[in-house]
Amino acid sequence: MAITLKLNGEIQTLDADPGTPLLWVIRDDLKLTGTKFGCGVAACGACTVHVDGVPVRSCQTYVEDVEGSEITTIEGLNSDIGRAVQTAWAELDVVQCGYCQSGQIMSAVGLLSENAKPSGTDIDDYMNGNACRCATYQRIRAAILRAADLMEA
Repeated sequence: MAITLKLNGEIQTLDADPGTPLLWVIRDDLKLTGTKFGCGVAACGACTVHVDGVPVRSCQTYVEDVEGSEITTIEGLNSDIGRAVQTAWAELDVVQCGYCQSGQIMSAVGLLSENAKPSGTDIDDYMNGNACRCATYQRIRAAILRAADLMEA
């Protein structure tokens, strides 16, 4: 079935079987590999992308459900909030292995889009469900707080 969506600012028309997770369309068909497969059941957050500005787990989002939507992956993250988060991540050396980080960053941008000045508790609540096997949670929280400061400056 033909599907049209806007991915990272560009209109994409592709042929995908109904029920195909958006994750596999992004990775396999469109060759954007920044979005990761983690668990396949929307429990870890590694596959997080934005659909119409809202973070979603692409492993459990079917491509036909996002037809006509605007999807942003880590490769297309080019907003002021996105740049602040990525700058903070680099400044605070958040990444250890890095596997989960695109999902962590996409979720952090979602949080700061809704709440420009989150508390530590706000961060913990919002980021709950984004798993990091390296346990960089303290650095992730610090980077989100730093990104909020960068946005304010």
